[in-house]
Amino acid sequence: MNIILVDDHPLFRQAMAATINSVRSGIEVDQCETLATARRKLETESEIALVLLDLKLPDSQGIAGLLSLKAHFPSVPIAIVSANDSSDTVETAIACGAAGFISKSAGVDELSAAIEALINGESWFPQTAGVGSLRELSATQVHILNGVHRGMMNKQIAYELGLSEATVKYHLTSIFRIMGVHTRAQLVALSQSID
Repeated sequence: MNIILVDDHPLFRQAMAATINSVRSGIEVDQCETLATARRKLETESEIALVLLDLKLPDSQGIAGLLSLKAHFPSVPIAIVSANDSSDTVETAIACGAAGFISKSAGVDELSAAIEALINGESWFPQTAGVGSLRELSATQVHILNGVHRGMMNKQIAYELGLSEATVKYHLTSIFRIMGVHTRAQLVALSQSID
């Protein structure tokens, strides 16, 4: 499995590549400094599972890079990785067909969870606060909630789903926020009442 990481900051690329490799072994991360380099990689390699794209590159600014890649490679999932994580920017990325959006201010747990979701073909966008419903949960979050319902601990859920314990913990925090609860007991009670 190959991932193309497009960012003009070498240190960020190295840190992101290390995070990707810690999430799942056997992934080859092709690092590109420009949109043009990424386009050439996409033209020559057929097994690209994901593109992680910065919004500020020497040869592309803003959402133009996403639009350009989507036009030429519509079947390749592209997620935005940006320091500009305003709601307008995220909504624009969604409207333009991004598979996900990762803020550069994300911590390691969030970054790992985002990469895991995107590799598994799920979308990943910043969670909005407030009480939500089960329909707002990703497939991974639904599996984690199912584990909580069955009385499993984070470590057991992580083992069953093939995730790291930190990723399960991060997803649980997001589930709590979406559902507007603070404890596992409240979560179980609320989700049963919604079911």
